[in-house]
Amino acid sequence: MASVQHIGLDEVARYFEELEDPRSTVNRQHPLVSVLVIALMAVLAGANGPTAIAKWAAMKQEFLVKALNLPNGIPRKDVFRRVLMTLKPGAFQACFAKWLESLRATAAAETGVERPVLAVDGKAARRSHDRRNGLGALHSVSVWASDYGLSLGQVACAEKSNEITAIPELLRLVDIHGAIITIDAMGTQRAIAEQIIESDADYVLALKGNQETLHQAVIDYIDEQGRNDFADVEARRYQTKEAGHGREETRSYVQMPVPEDLPKLELWSGLKSIGMVESKCVRDGKETVEVRYYISSLEVGVKRFAHAVRSHWSIENTCHWSLDVTYREDESRTRHRHLRENLAWLYRFTLSLLKQHPGRDSLAMKRRSCGWNENFLLEVLIGATC
Repeated sequence: MASVQHIGLDEVARYFEELEDPRSTVNRQHPLVSVLVIALMAVLAGANGPTAIAKWAAMKQEFLVKALNLPNGIPRKDVFRRVLMTLKPGAFQACFAKWLESLRATAAAETGVERPVLAVDGKAARRSHDRRNGLGALHSVSVWASDYGLSLGQVACAEKSNEITAIPELLRLVDIHGAIITIDAMGTQRAIAEQIIESDADYVLALKGNQETLHQAVIDYIDEQGRNDFADVEARRYQTKEAGHGREETRSYVQMPVPEDLPKLELWSGLKSIGMVESKCVRDGKETVEVRYYISSLEVGVKRFAHAVRSHWSIENTCHWSLDVTYREDESRTRHRHLRENLAWLYRFTLSLLKQHPGRDSLAMKRRSCGWNENFLLEVLIGATC
C-alpha cells in the first residue's frame, strides 16, 4: 500500500512544485508541497481550518510520513496557518489548472456533454467579517460546471456590488471556449456579454431592474406576442413538472428570436434570442408564481435554453448548498483575507473531487469516509484503488 500512496501523492504533489514558497527561509522545516498536500487531504477528510488540518495530520502521522517528504515530521497548526495566510490566492488557485483540465476532460468523456453550462454566481461567507479591523464578509464569485459537478475557479470581491468587476476577471481565468455561460441579473452587462462572445462561448443572462429599459422591453414584447398565443413569431415552448418534498412545480419555458426593434439591440454582442420562464409551485395547497426573463446569444432551441436555466439554479442547489451544509462555510469565522480565500478554494475543489467519485453515498458520508480510511481518501483524490 505504501508504494501506491507514494505514486499517488507524488502525482498530486507535482501540481504544486512550481509554486513559489512565500515563507522566510529562516527556520523553514517543512516542504511547501507537503504542507499543501496535507491541507488538501485534510479538508477533503473534514477539516475546516489550520487547527483541524494539523489535528488530522497528527492522527494520520504513520500514513503521511510514508507517503510524503516530511523530514521533520508532521507540521504544527502554525505552519498550516502561516502558509495559507501568505500564499496569494490567485497563485494558489493557478496550481490546480492542469488538474481541473484533466477532471473536466474525463467528465466530458463520461457524460458526453461537449457544450457544458458554466454557471457564474456569487456567494458570501456571512460570519467571516471582522468589523473591528474593517474587514467585510468574504464574498466570492465562482464558476460551476453544472453538467460535470466541477468548480472551475473563484475570485473574491469586496461585496455583491463588486461582482460586476470580478466576473470578467473570473472568465479570464477559466477556459470558457464552446461553453454556455449563465449569469444572474447582476452580471447582465454589455461588456461581459461581449467578453463571452469574443471567447467563442454563448450566454444566457437573466434580466432584472439593473437593465430596466431592456427588461421592460422584453416583458412587453413577450406579453404582446402571447396575446395571440405567439402566432406571429417563431416561438418555441417547453414544459416540465416535478413533484417532491411536499411540493409540485410546473415550469413553462418560452423562447423566441430577438425582435429587430429591441432598444439598443446593436449594443449587445451576439444577442439572438429572448426567453421567459414561468414557475408555478404548489405547496400545502398554496400556489406561488414566479416569472423570469432572459436574453441569450443562442439560436432558438427551447430545450437547450431550459437546460441552461435549470443548470444555473444548480449552483445554488448543489454547489452553494453543499458548501453551507456539508462544509459549514457560512459559519466560518476565519478572518484573515488570504487564509479565508484559500480555504474557500480548497472547499470548492474538494467538493468537485467528491462529486466526481462514483459512489452512491452522500457528500457528507464520502467526506467522513476520507477521514476514516486512507484507501478511500486516495480513491477520491486520484482515483487510485489500494
